[in-house]
Amino acid sequence: MNTVVIKNNDLTYAIEVLRNGGLVGVPTETVYGLAGNGLNADAVAKIYEVKGRPEVKPLSLLVPSLEVAATVCAEIPQAARILAEKFWPGPLTLVLPKNDSVPDIVTAGGDTIGVRCPDHPLTLALLREAGVPAAAPSANVSDMPSPKCADDVLSYFDGKIECVIDGGKCELGVESTLVLLTDGSYKILRQGALSEDDIKEALGIT
Repeated sequence: MNTVVIKNNDLTYAIEVLRNGGLVGVPTETVYGLAGNGLNADAVAKIYEVKGRPEVKPLSLLVPSLEVAATVCAEIPQAARILAEKFWPGPLTLVLPKNDSVPDIVTAGGDTIGVRCPDHPLTLALLREAGVPAAAPSANVSDMPSPKCADDVLSYFDGKIECVIDGGKCELGVESTLVLLTDGSYKILRQGALSEDDIKEALGIT
């Protein structure tokens, strides 16, 4: 397989790949992701295979907006809406109850799904134009360093994925903060680029 590197704003090929079940290396403000159609179980299976990631570890979905997040979540509590309005696009993944449109392989059989709106114009454009949420863990071989530029992605997956969007070096270089939200409460599952103090302030928690 020839891995195409997209170095301009023409995302036509990447959109086609994502819609058709292929894999795309995508830039975000945190680290590069390995994106596949999150509603296509076969595409998600490819992500696990290429990364060497155990299928017991769930994936999150990248979405271009809260409205699209609502199409894969069974409900969005008010606290989640507050945080999304404050920090999206940005390094915050909200963990919420999933609905039946999300294949079980994405969540490792669990009943929640992580959703995030990434702060990168090319990836947001890809998600909007492709019209599907993207399952997108970091674009590295499992247990290896997370990729911060397109060349890092190629070092792992050249010849193994259809394309990489070269969106420059990641601004933050660390993963998003993962927050589980239930009625009126939150729990940080992974501390990342967004601080807990910022989350508490947004929710009015002292």
